[in-house]
Amino acid sequence: MATQMFEGRGHAAVYQKYRFAPGKELQQTILAYLQEKRANPAELVVDVGCGSGQGTRFLAEHFKKVVGTDISEAQIQEARDAPSLPNVSYLVCPAEELPFEDASVDLLASFTAAHWFDIEKFMREANRVVKPGGCVVISTYTVDMSLRYGDCSEKLTKVFRESWDLLLKYSHNRIKLVLEDYKEIFEALPFPDKKRITDIFDKIPMTVAGVVGYLESVSPYQAFMKNDPEAAKSLLQETEKRMLETMGVSSRDTPVEFWVRHVCVLGCK
Repeated sequence: MATQMFEGRGHAAVYQKYRFAPGKELQQTILAYLQEKRANPAELVVDVGCGSGQGTRFLAEHFKKVVGTDISEAQIQEARDAPSLPNVSYLVCPAEELPFEDASVDLLASFTAAHWFDIEKFMREANRVVKPGGCVVISTYTVDMSLRYGDCSEKLTKVFRESWDLLLKYSHNRIKLVLEDYKEIFEALPFPDKKRITDIFDKIPMTVAGVVGYLESVSPYQAFMKNDPEAAKSLLQETEKRMLETMGVSSRDTPVEFWVRHVCVLGCK
């Protein structure tokens, strides 16, 4: 069964507030692939492991009917509470047990979630629900991240990465799938027509507060919090202080560019 890491209401609220939607380059990569495979107009699109709905809302702008699914009730509640288009609905269910008929889904998507699934069972389920000619899109952003601000981008990235490296000590072993650029997930996808793109770079507009909030939302931070709450809180405060000092500003609402590298696995049945 899937590994459950995002259950609590508090964590779900942080996730909704600070997790970012798929960036423009990733969106364009996905939409261009679906156009190439003539997967439009897709009738039914399912976003598996949708969390608080960032990817679901992107899909809803392009497709007729979109259903976001997640194993966490707290995450689904956050997704339902967020403003969204009328063609979106949400369901609580495991990624490995999707409540859809055989060959009924035109596009099965998953954003920064598949590494938590039972890969073998999920792929079997994907194969069952996706129509012949339908597509699968499975992406994640990687830990390859940097920050840009004026002439101190290098120093700012160093501050961020030092905090990341400390957090990664608390990461779940499933994170190795991300560190290996979803190679195992690509190999497990049971469609012969498939490809994996590992060099999609997006710049996400953020603020200093947003970057620190993002760190708070990641699963290693949540594990750190359980282990040593004071040290975890102190890490975030220190990261914010060092970022502001490096930038020479006092406001945590100061904008920065957050650069992320995405990996995307694409397949057509």
